[in-house]
Amino acid sequence: MSSFVIDGGYRLSGEIQPQGAKNEALEVICATLLTPDKVIIHNVPDILDVNNLILLLSDMGVKVERLSPDTYSFQADEVDLSYLRSEEYAKRSGSLRGSVMIVGPLVARFGEALIPKPGGDKIGRRRLDTHFSGIQKLGARFQYDPEKQSYEVRAGRLVGTYMLLDEASVTGTANILMAAVLAKGQTTIYNAACEPYLQQLSAMLNRMGARISGVGSNLLTIEGVEALSGTEHTILPDMIEVGSFIGMAAMTGSEITIKNTGYRQLGIIPDSFRRLGITLEQRGDDIFIPHHDSYQIETFIDGSIMTIADAPWPGLTPDLLSVFLVVATQAVGSVLIHQKMFESRLFFVDKLIDMGAQIILCDPHRATVIGLGHRFPLRGSTMVSPDIRAGIALLIAAMSAEGTSVIHNIDQIDRGYQNIDQRLNRLGARITRL
Repeated sequence: MSSFVIDGGYRLSGEIQPQGAKNEALEVICATLLTPDKVIIHNVPDILDVNNLILLLSDMGVKVERLSPDTYSFQADEVDLSYLRSEEYAKRSGSLRGSVMIVGPLVARFGEALIPKPGGDKIGRRRLDTHFSGIQKLGARFQYDPEKQSYEVRAGRLVGTYMLLDEASVTGTANILMAAVLAKGQTTIYNAACEPYLQQLSAMLNRMGARISGVGSNLLTIEGVEALSGTEHTILPDMIEVGSFIGMAAMTGSEITIKNTGYRQLGIIPDSFRRLGITLEQRGDDIFIPHHDSYQIETFIDGSIMTIADAPWPGLTPDLLSVFLVVATQAVGSVLIHQKMFESRLFFVDKLIDMGAQIILCDPHRATVIGLGHRFPLRGSTMVSPDIRAGIALLIAAMSAEGTSVIHNIDQIDRGYQNIDQRLNRLGARITRL
């Protein structure tokens, strides 16, 4: 298990560029299974989750070529479906939650798929019902093997239908969408997720020959086609990294510029940071964060305590709630952080409390942060990263704290953040990897 040793209290300066979006990368790489033709994808992040998915596809027989550090070509013209029954496949796909999105493409194109119960972050229940229910409505049959803890999926030619999703699941919508593009007839997906990742996936599929309309809304209409062809696609900058860098700059009193942020795709993320009192300036597609001696949390118009809550797009992404929480600990004022989607994602706050943060954990979904400003800086501590987003929040806390901190289990951070220690050290951070 790897660890970070962080000497806190150092300010950052300079420019940093976000990696390609992790969540989009997992979706569009799975989509390469829909065609026997070559698909080239640019701006692929070099992170554990994405690299493990690429290796999984390669082991399945997909021809993978790394054309440059962030560009890959994929050609799924000789997929070995027998590999799906191997122990190696069960182990590799079971440790990667994003692997569930190979089900839609495999069933649509080959009529069968097998997927172990996926792993991923330990942040509470993450149901697969939306994925399976949607694909079942297209005509697939699911059978669960409790002994092997895996799902076997079979279907003839899928047939389009109307469906109303029980939740606006991002990966669920992506999985159903990829199955529907090759289904016979029309499919209508209501209460679909409409995050930029889904918009990018839809644009890529349309360039491959799919017929998807309603992109960017929660009502998608798909006219099924017989086959898809190859294409070229560029992944958006990762909005979660952009938000992490904004919070990191403010909390450490740093002055940095975040380059090529894909600003138009950030939604309400910039304004949500402004609610915490953080100043940031849009400069073309860049974001400049000036030095902050302090920042004060706003209140609502009637003077009541500010609430920051996650919501389906265009609401605030739940992946940034951990960052907002840790940044609020060094603000002036109070805020209620309401994490609606995952009931275990706030359970890392005990580590911040040990560092001196004033936080009341109201219940599994809500925490009240009482910001006392830099008059009471955080103290260095030893902690363990429970998931990707809590991991980056703890790293931000350690960088702003007095003294030295140690974060164990940083493989969780590496799953979502590319060479984060090297990139931050170039800006002036003091992070050592053990």
